[in-house]
Amino acid sequence: MDEPAARPRHERRAATDAEARALASGLRLRILRLCLDEELTNREIAETFDLHPATVLHHVRTLVDTGYLEALPARRGRRGAREIPYRTTGKSWFTYTAFGANSMLDAFLDEIASIPEPERQMTRMGLRLPPEELAEFQQRLHALLTEFQARPRDSEARPWSLFLALHPDTSSRPHHPEST
Repeated sequence: MDEPAARPRHERRAATDAEARALASGLRLRILRLCLDEELTNREIAETFDLHPATVLHHVRTLVDTGYLEALPARRGRRGAREIPYRTTGKSWFTYTAFGANSMLDAFLDEIASIPEPERQMTRMGLRLPPEELAEFQQRLHALLTEFQARPRDSEARPWSLFLALHPDTSSRPHHPEST
């Protein structure tokens, strides 16, 4: 298997409208993850998700048109048919959208549903940080994730997934410093 495409080295930026729409689908996010380490054809992607190839092709074309997937040279598939394999470009790491959270959550829930509970490593915590410490926490967390994202991928290692959400805590009572 060929090595994944060289990952771009640049700063994160806001997604264009077309890119934001491409990332607004849990299925498209799952396709990107699926093609991260393995070049797959539309048929192989459809089989993995138990979907009709025409349904998947719409999503694959959207990802190719926005640069999140790249089409590789055609190869011969079953019965000699010409098939085009696709590979994730890594571009999604460098684009963000304020409207992609629901699709990320959908993809996460779909992926984790098939994982036996003993194999799930999950943690949940509450924080109370002043704005400057929250900014430091976010910066350090992003730096750690970026460091590991930039490392060369070991094709022999078991693949892992990480889902991280930082949000205002709605399960606790508001803190009013003036009343303490």
